[in-house]
Amino acid sequence: MPRTIFITIAFMLAAASARADATFRGDLAHSGVYPDSAVAAAPKLAWQFRGKGRFIASPALSGGVVYDGATDGFLYAVDAASGALKWKFRTGARIVASPAVANGLVYTESYDGNFYAVDATSGMLKWKFATGGERRFAATHLHGMLPESETMPDPFDFYLSSPAVWEGTVFFGSGDGNVYALDAASGALKWKFATGDVVHASPALADGTLYIGSWDTYFYAIDAATGKEKWRFKTGDDAQNHNQTGIQSSAAVVDGVVYFGCRDSNLYALDTATGRKLWAYNNKGSWVIASPAVKGGKVYASTADTGRFFALDVKTGAELFALDFKHWPMFSSPALAGGYAYIGSHSGKLVAIDLAGRAVAWQFQTDGARNAPAADTAPDGTPNYDAVFSENFYDDIVAGTDHLMRRAILSSPVVGDGEVIFGSNDGSLYALKG
Repeated sequence: MPRTIFITIAFMLAAASARADATFRGDLAHSGVYPDSAVAAAPKLAWQFRGKGRFIASPALSGGVVYDGATDGFLYAVDAASGALKWKFRTGARIVASPAVANGLVYTESYDGNFYAVDATSGMLKWKFATGGERRFAATHLHGMLPESETMPDPFDFYLSSPAVWEGTVFFGSGDGNVYALDAASGALKWKFATGDVVHASPALADGTLYIGSWDTYFYAIDAATGKEKWRFKTGDDAQNHNQTGIQSSAAVVDGVVYFGCRDSNLYALDTATGRKLWAYNNKGSWVIASPAVKGGKVYASTADTGRFFALDVKTGAELFALDFKHWPMFSSPALAGGYAYIGSHSGKLVAIDLAGRAVAWQFQTDGARNAPAADTAPDGTPNYDAVFSENFYDDIVAGTDHLMRRAILSSPVVGDGEVIFGSNDGSLYALKG
């Protein structure tokens, strides 16, 4: 082989291998860590892709293509270099589950109750699997809202379970209360595991065990090969109004410890082998919806109502530092790359945090944030809830929440190919480059 051809091929192979995939929470264990270099300085907008619905789900980056679903029911494939549309695939309802990409297929779930496998290159359907049907968590007197005896779907149940693919099997949770394991090539059911309520957390996998929480207040360790329960852990109850109950946060598994947040306001650390509680960090009534990220002996997480980003010691759960974002909730989960954390908030800003300096490095404002009504923000910078919510009636809360969410970043960012990529409720996918 001529030397010039050999060098060209070697260069192409090296470039291809350097283009790392970036998926929901970074890896199967959901550590939240990405190997790509950080975007340290104030970034430039590399591209912006506008869809027809909200991008609540987190994108996946694979082979130079960004995959994400939207509330218009489409799964989109977008060129990671230019932001140009490559293809789109229609499901029967909104997509709010982050896709997984493996072996040439893209996997995601839709609110139509079907789980889909789509060819990553062409966007053609490979197979689909019907679950028992999707629904949101529902309860009477939810969050203390009226009418007291009426069963209400939770307006803050934004996400569906995002799949994980391992050893030829794809795993995900469902609103029908089950955790499913399907053959990744054919969609055939391998096993399903029944919990007591909606499962919209996403499974984390480590050492042949699947870790996932349910809205039934239990956190489960399940044998990934057989679907048999290894152990379960009970979180807090709130039988009065169900405000402080259930697990939306997806787990992170690192060095024999599984970390997850709960609406009972705790961030938990459990022993992966036994389910024994090692510690719990209490956020004084504020939900922990975002999934934690773990790196360098520290756990990084955020809160809903109080809008805090904080770091804890992995061994003790002691707080190392915290940043206050003025009660703008963070359902978006932090992504770590280099010495930085990237996270979105309901304010419509993507924030980069210098972890060593324990300070905000830069913020990027989306179109949704720039175009938000001034009356939505109080003079002190906090959300002006009084201007949005007029009464504690369910319909009013749903309408007010929808109004505020139009600017929010509920998607968690991924970091790859030198870019930070995330979705926004303003209907756009954004790619930022340093």
